[in-house]
Amino acid sequence: MRKVWIAPLCLAGLSLLGACGESMHAQTARAIDSVAAIDQENMAEMMLAVSDPREAVDYFTAQSQQFPDRVIFRRGLGKSLMRAGQAEASIPVWQQVLEHPEATLDDRIDTAEAYIRANQWPQAEAMLNSVPPTHETYGRYRLEAMVADSRQQWDRADSFYEIAAGLTPTPAGVLNNWGFSKLTRGDYRGAERLFTDALRQDGSLFTAKNNLVLARAAQRNYELPLIEMTQTERAELLHTMALAAIRQGDVQTGRALLQDAIATHPQHFEAAANALAALQ
Repeated sequence: MRKVWIAPLCLAGLSLLGACGESMHAQTARAIDSVAAIDQENMAEMMLAVSDPREAVDYFTAQSQQFPDRVIFRRGLGKSLMRAGQAEASIPVWQQVLEHPEATLDDRIDTAEAYIRANQWPQAEAMLNSVPPTHETYGRYRLEAMVADSRQQWDRADSFYEIAAGLTPTPAGVLNNWGFSKLTRGDYRGAERLFTDALRQDGSLFTAKNNLVLARAAQRNYELPLIEMTQTERAELLHTMALAAIRQGDVQTGRALLQDAIATHPQHFEAAANALAALQ
């Protein structure tokens, strides 16, 4: 009798072990999938952070085709296309991202930026208007300021630039944009102050250095500001100031600045040399 009872127990044990084996297999498969997903996300972030834009476009294009349901790769493709200077080509990709169930409000903001870079301002404004006002981010207000600039709504632009600058630990870029907005309006002193503030935040931002020189030259101040600069940067800034002086009719000053730029540059400064030859 004992053997009769043992057989069913053994069968039950084997059945239980089989069920446990199936459960363990499923758990292992899920764990592997989770690790693979994390690895894919890490790889996507790395490609966006350090990769050459063209390499990133190729990577995200391939991944989007292999994993069409994963929004992370479509999103990465859209960002990579914009980094590669192909904003218009990124717009259909961003539209696909927005149709995905995992799309976020930040995706709408990135889409608005793509429209701005493609010079499609009405579409950009409409996209920003679709973002709830409670979604207050640096990226959103930076773009809102640019749209307001395009409509020459100066008070509105100033308000948005100020908010954006307060929402980021690295405001140099938005301060430079704000300064350029002031420069285009003819508020040269205001522009000079903002470019100086941008350089206090990031002394390596050459666009802010160049814009600062333009703001000073517009006030007929033809002395370089007291900021850190390399010898090559000094030559290029002298060249910028020279051209601004010539455009304002201060030709003799412009000629002297061009000569200084040529003498300062550690190599042959062809652009300045050509400008000086044209004057003579």
